Amino acid sequence: MIDGLDDVDAAILEVLAVDGRIANNALAERVGVAPSTCLARVRALRERGVVRGFAADIDPAALGHPIQAIIAVVMASHARDRLMAFMDEARQMPEVLNVYLLGGEEDFFLHVAAPTVENLHEVVIGRLSGHPDVASTRTSLVFKYARSGRVPLSATR
Repeated sequence: MIDGLDDVDAAILEVLAVDGRIANNALAERVGVAPSTCLARVRALRERGVVRGFAADIDPAALGHPIQAIIAVVMASHARDRLMAFMDEARQMPEVLNVYLLGGEEDFFLHVAAPTVENLHEVVIGRLSGHPDVASTRTSLVFKYARSGRVPLSATR
């Protein structure tokens, strides 16, 4: 198991990955521990940074943003020292759902949701390709999306 995580912690993480809003009593019952133990375990996982937070999985299409895309971004060679600054800038764009800093050919993947194709065009051409630190972009449309509900340690159990 991963440093300091036992089978109970792993079970808690597996349940929370699927349902972050589960009541503590129900979580405790699912993993087979007392509610007070469960509460202490979840608190410890949060304090250690294993659980970073709890968020709702919101459908962008239900909010009027049905066009989703993954935009691969390659930074210009002169901008190598600005990767974190670009990441912060990209996170502030209203269409950006997630930003991934990568190793490999691309420097970033941006997961975006837009209300229209014209809006997506503005993001890609106007704001990203026109950015002085960006060398190139490649856009892939997302047709369907599903969360796995798994945590990385579940494969090691």
